Amino acid sequence: MTRDVHVLPTTRTWREIPQEVRPRAMSSEGRRRLALRAMRGAMTALAVALVGLAAWGAVAVVRRHPDALPAAARGDRVRNLILLTDGVLDQKWLAQTLALPSTATLMSLDLDRLRQAVLADPQVSAAEVVRTFPDTLRVTLSERSPVARLMAQAGTGAPQRLLVARDGVAFAGDGFDPAMVATLPWIDGMRLRRVNGALLPIDGMKAVAELLATAKLEAENLYRRWQVVSLARLATDGELEVRTRDGLTVTFDAKEDFLRQIGRLDLLVAANQDPTRPLKTVNLALGSQVAVSYGTAAPTLAEGPAGAPPAPAAAPAAAAPSPFTIHLDPPREL
Repeated sequence: MTRDVHVLPTTRTWREIPQEVRPRAMSSEGRRRLALRAMRGAMTALAVALVGLAAWGAVAVVRRHPDALPAAARGDRVRNLILLTDGVLDQKWLAQTLALPSTATLMSLDLDRLRQAVLADPQVSAAEVVRTFPDTLRVTLSERSPVARLMAQAGTGAPQRLLVARDGVAFAGDGFDPAMVATLPWIDGMRLRRVNGALLPIDGMKAVAELLATAKLEAENLYRRWQVVSLARLATDGELEVRTRDGLTVTFDAKEDFLRQIGRLDLLVAANQDPTRPLKTVNLALGSQVAVSYGTAAPTLAEGPAGAPPAPAAAPAAAAPSPFTIHLDPPREL
């Protein structure tokens, strides 16, 4: 007997039944609350903007029209002078530079003139002068740092020591530690020019600063012996010449990597420690080859007769402040 086999369909649940359900529309009360929140946010932002605009306008009015302030605010004299700097200049320097009268009031000051007075010192690279009510003048400075020094002489006047920054600006250098200044090499082989009474920046000081910084960081044992850096052949041959305190002259290629050249020099100095055959010149500007010459040892004093007391040592001559002096060109007016 044949039986029919019926395959029952898979059981389905109510979750599989597609249901078209629309979210309930927002009520009028919800829309009103949403609009109120948006309006409050916009009004807050507008209020903040108006307050900022009013403050900016008040500052602008005060700067352009000091007479608009109340008489009490305009009549209060300057009682506090605040200096903020990244260098070594101090409060005494600032007071002497600004030379404010004892009766000066905050609003009577010409801030642009005071700023120019501060910038007249080439040691200062940037300055900001701000009034802080009721009675404070705040001066913020950025100063140049010296990388070398020089001796300059104008006409028949006495030579003057100047410090030189990385950007080539020369300045007197107030406030620096004399012990630190004494470690700076001298520079030579260039001309100092003046226009309208101000010294022009020295060309090539960027290369000098990079050489000195590399030597000081990577081979301080060499850097401590460097006495003079000459720029005489920088413009023509692209070379810097360094003369050390013990008589060695080293030539560097200013267009090549200073670190590699200083590494070669360090190896040469370490390998030539014979006092009877000292290094005299080292030329590192020849690429992979290095030209070296040697000097002779300094003669020794002859010994006296046996039993005779040693001859008294001669008094050392006073050390010159610099092995050279750079003469200033006559001033030129523009």
